[in-house]
Parts: sequence; C-alpha cells; structure tokens
Amino acid sequence: MSTASRLPGIAFTEHVFQVPLDHAAPQGEQIEVYAREVVASGRTGDTDLPWLLFLQGGPGGKAGRPLGRDGWLERALDDHRVLLLDQRGTGRSTPATRQTLARRGGAEEQAEYLSHFRADSIVRDAELIRRRLLGGDRRWSVLGQSFGGFCTLTYLSIAPEGLDRAFVTGGLAGLHSSAADVYRAAYLRVVGKNEDHYARFPQDVDAVRRIAGHLAGTPATLPDGGLLTVEAFQALGMLLGTGSGSGTLHYLLEEAWVEGVEGPELSDTFLAGAQAQLSFAQGPLYAVLHESIYGQRSVDPAGTAWAAERVRADFPEFDARAALESGAPVLFTGEMIYPWLFDTDPALRPLKDIAELLAARTDWPDLYDPAVLAANEVPVFAAVYHDDMYVDTADSLETARAVRGVRTWITNEWEHDGLRVSGGKVLDRLIAMARGEV
Repeated sequence: MSTASRLPGIAFTEHVFQVPLDHAAPQGEQIEVYAREVVASGRTGDTDLPWLLFLQGGPGGKAGRPLGRDGWLERALDDHRVLLLDQRGTGRSTPATRQTLARRGGAEEQAEYLSHFRADSIVRDAELIRRRLLGGDRRWSVLGQSFGGFCTLTYLSIAPEGLDRAFVTGGLAGLHSSAADVYRAAYLRVVGKNEDHYARFPQDVDAVRRIAGHLAGTPATLPDGGLLTVEAFQALGMLLGTGSGSGTLHYLLEEAWVEGVEGPELSDTFLAGAQAQLSFAQGPLYAVLHESIYGQRSVDPAGTAWAAERVRADFPEFDARAALESGAPVLFTGEMIYPWLFDTDPALRPLKDIAELLAARTDWPDLYDPAVLAANEVPVFAAVYHDDMYVDTADSLETARAVRGVRTWITNEWEHDGLRVSGGKVLDRLIAMARGEV
C-alpha cells in the first residue's frame, strides 16, 4: 500500500509493508512496518536515483517527519531517494506501547514479543523492504545515526549483499562490549559533561543542590502523575550529550522556583519542562529495550541484568544524597535506564514486569559477526564525535579498526546530534569522503 503527498521542496510516498514478527518463522504472525520515501521535487520520475535508507537513533525512535527540504535531508536529496523507516514498534509501524502490549497476554508473552524488536529484526525488515522496492539485485546505501549505526553494523554482519555503502554518525558500537562495559565507560564521560556544564554555568551548582535537597525530602508530582524524585531529577543529564543540551538544562533550572502560599515551591513551568524531558510516553521502547541493544550471548552470558544500576554503585560521586551531605556538586546522570523508572513514569509502570524479564534474559543472539566484518567489502564512512557522551569514542575507534573498509572522521566540532543540527555539513563530509574528495 502506498500514497503520495507533497511538501515544500519534497515529494513523498508512504509505504506500509507486512513483515514477519519472527523472521525465522516467515509464515507466522505478521506486523506492519511503515516507511516514507522522500525525493526532491521535480525528481520523482528519476528512477536512477540511488536509494538511501535512514536508520534512526534509539532504540524505539521513529524516523523524523520532514516539513520540507531542510537539515541533513537537504544534502541527502541532492543525489538520493531517501527512505525514512519507522523501525518496528515505532511511529506508524505496528506500535508497541503499554496500550497495545496489554492485548498480548501476560508479561511473559509480552516480553517474548519484544524479543523480536532488536537490531537483527530491524535489519531483516529492511532487507525484505529493499527487495520489494528495488528488486533483488539492486543495492542501496544506509545512513545510521546512533543506534541506527549499531543496526548498520548488524546489517554488515548478516546481509552485506544488500548494501552499496554505509554512512554512520555517532554509532560505531563496541563489537565485544558488554552492557556493564558500556555503562562503566559512560559514567566517566558523564562526569566530564557535568564538569563542563558547571564550568559554563557555575551558578547552577547551588541551583541544582537546592532542587535536589528539596526533592530528597519531598518528591514532586509531575503534571502527568509521574514522580520527580532526586534520582529522576539527576536523569535530566541526558541533555548534556547534545550541542544545545547544557543551555537547555540551565534555562530549565532558572525557572525552578515560585513563591507560593506557604513559601517557595517548584514551579509548574519547571515541572512541565522536566516532564517533557523525562517522560517515555512517546517512546516507551527506548526504556524497555535500551539495555538489550547490548545483549549478546558471547559477551553477556548472564544477561544485561540492569547493568546501569549495577555499575552505578562503583561511582559514588553520583550519589546525590551523599553529595548534599558533603557539600559536593550534585551530578546529573546520562543515557542510563534504571529499574526505578518503571515506578516513577506512568507510561512505563505497566511495562515493569516485561522490563524485568528482558533484563534477566540470558539467550540474546549475537548482533555482530566479527569474522564477516573483518572481511567486509562494503565501504563504510563514519563520523566519530570526539566528545560523544552516548557512544564511547574508544569503542568506536576499536570497531573501526576491526571492520574492513571503515574510514573515520573524528571531530569535536559537533556533539552526538551533529547530523541533525549541522545543516547537512556532517553528511556532506561523509559523502565527500565516499567520493574521494576528502
């Protein structure tokens, strides 16, 4: 099924594909995967345009909704027909949320269903779609942002015959890194991001201590009924990995207090702003599946087992209550998913038992094939952000050395969101590398 529409500078065609829930059982249950084909206005009939598949970051993130020819899409449409894929469970693909999963029975059945929503299944969806749209012999290129880069490495491992070339931005995952390894390195990077933030906004040291001290004694109720504990407040540090995140966090803190009837209280403006950053209502799969994207039998034989929570104990500087007692700055955390999130966020509460089952799972198939990657013949061009808070630079460079044919561009001009905010400059650099111009 497909429909066509137009917006300024672009024409797009919407596709819906039926794919197996379990690609190992192709005749079994089917789900829908949605994709938006985008082409520059005036080039809809150009059947020779190379195809570029975009794999969104996440996990659990739908593809962007273009309003015209702008951002990285502006550059991509110069010489590509772009396919924006809503990865299974997201956007207009068959959704996986507290509302839809409840129809699938108990927690065990729901967890088993979600075990088919990792990178290997996403890649097999993409290959099925490629064959239906392009035919069996024609290849396409892939652009993987963040988790989309993880998926690209899986693509190169299990179906490289479908790819002409690959572009990766902030998404070269560690091939042999366990979930605990990932978070152990991540906490160290987050300490640095906190130091950068407090150096930029020294007044925030006291502002954060004041808010944390209040929440440590009296957690606040968010507009959606969620609970803002001191640990949830620390999770606002997710912002610190983006180019504008430090400023966004500072401006949120600026309006934290109002004078109420009984004295100072946290403002509705602050609480609504915190909710906007912390709620997983629009992307619950991110929380439910986040640690499982690192799960591989060969590196995590005991399962991921709430790795971020386990490893946090090795970093006492993130203990907000201890910091309040000692007078130290209260540190924000980063891209970590904790079991208590499934108590504080109303969108996640019904999924708590599912998350527990997935965290305990010990039979996750490996996502990468080191031998295939070592013999890779698909050209790969990767932007590695020197100061990336979300994806470890050392892991990325080790992977670049392990995958044949990878060329890297290491830059500190952009943060992890460079593809989105650079106005096409990041993608333009990678395309220039592919053409031998850089």
